[in-house]
Amino acid sequence: MVSLARKNLLEDIPRFLVAQAGIMFAVTLVTLQTGIFNGFTRSVSQLIHNADADIWVASESLVNIEVTLPIPVSHVLQAQKLEGVAHAEALIFSSALWRHPKGEITFVRVVGFDPNGQLFTPKNIVKGSIGEVEQPYSVMVDTTSLDSLNVKKIGDEAKIGSLPAKLAGLTQGNRSIVSNSFMFTSLENANAYLTSGQTSNLSCKLPSGSQDLICTNTYSRTPQSANPAQPPPKPKALVASDLITYVLIEAKPGQDLQVLKQKLEAALPNSKAYTGAELTQKNQNFWSRRTGIGFVLGLGAGVGVIVGVIIVGQILYSSVSDHLKEFGTLKAIGASDWVIYGVIVEQALWMSVLGYIPSMLLCYGVAIWAATKGILILITPVSAIAILGLTITMCVASAIFAIQKVTRLDPAMVFKA
Repeated sequence: MVSLARKNLLEDIPRFLVAQAGIMFAVTLVTLQTGIFNGFTRSVSQLIHNADADIWVASESLVNIEVTLPIPVSHVLQAQKLEGVAHAEALIFSSALWRHPKGEITFVRVVGFDPNGQLFTPKNIVKGSIGEVEQPYSVMVDTTSLDSLNVKKIGDEAKIGSLPAKLAGLTQGNRSIVSNSFMFTSLENANAYLTSGQTSNLSCKLPSGSQDLICTNTYSRTPQSANPAQPPPKPKALVASDLITYVLIEAKPGQDLQVLKQKLEAALPNSKAYTGAELTQKNQNFWSRRTGIGFVLGLGAGVGVIVGVIIVGQILYSSVSDHLKEFGTLKAIGASDWVIYGVIVEQALWMSVLGYIPSMLLCYGVAIWAATKGILILITPVSAIAILGLTITMCVASAIFAIQKVTRLDPAMVFKA
């Protein structure tokens, strides 16, 4: 029966190739759609994956990783004193206006971190080193952002607000599909960029009957230097009144993270603590459910499956129709229905495997090419195996339509003229 299944498939090579092209199209569509969705959900949480923190402390108003309110540096100092906290670091994540040499402007996401810290490091640094961003107004961007930022090589300069930004390093793969280009720099540089031309005014009060000290930090514009050619002042170290975005926490060994989260939220006013997994899930839920992106990408994958079932079903139905006399002969000489069904299902299995392999190779090639454009199409071993199973299921399910024609087949037709 194996030889019969192969013969049916390979008897007409042009039609076989057209059939495989149809299956490849369906499998490629499903693979790329699911890969884009997986890459999207990974991409929107890229900042979290760059950190080695056990807990993230943010404003209680946090919506997603990019939409939140600032918190004071004093939260870092308070967190460091709590029992169960091994180490605490500040992280700044905010937008700024990038002005490149040709005069065009674009937004960047300023990521300010401690270059000598332990809990956050940009991944995949391909040029330069972490220590470079400690220099005043030195920054690091991703290679996929060079065109949009209009810089080409280490040493190129642009401006953020009125301050210079010198390119001191490059990373690979640090970009979010839904976000502006990431720009990594030190906490001091980031604070200078975000408060350029502003004076901060911190006011704190203790509400009656409360033990929580409420602090607000407002900014007012300060006059710019009368001499634009004068070098900008060296960025100042952060003080307790400065604003950051997150506090990264490393827990002591054996510490219950849920208990430590409660301690942090009780000790730090107007804050909310998340484990890395919780913050990733919250971020992905926002983009997948509240924006409809998950529905659109899922719909594309579903359409791919439907198209695949229709294509394979038509191909198998046509193949069975062209070989009805052969199947009738088998039934006339005593072959059971299950033997004939086995031939049809085996044809479907061959089609699924022969369509899956080149399709997956094509998808990996597309994913590699897309990565050079800053778009992550994530095809994991788990998703690849799942798509193989889906392809086999799709082809076997399509074979059911062809089997219906054989079920009603009268063996006597073999003896008709």
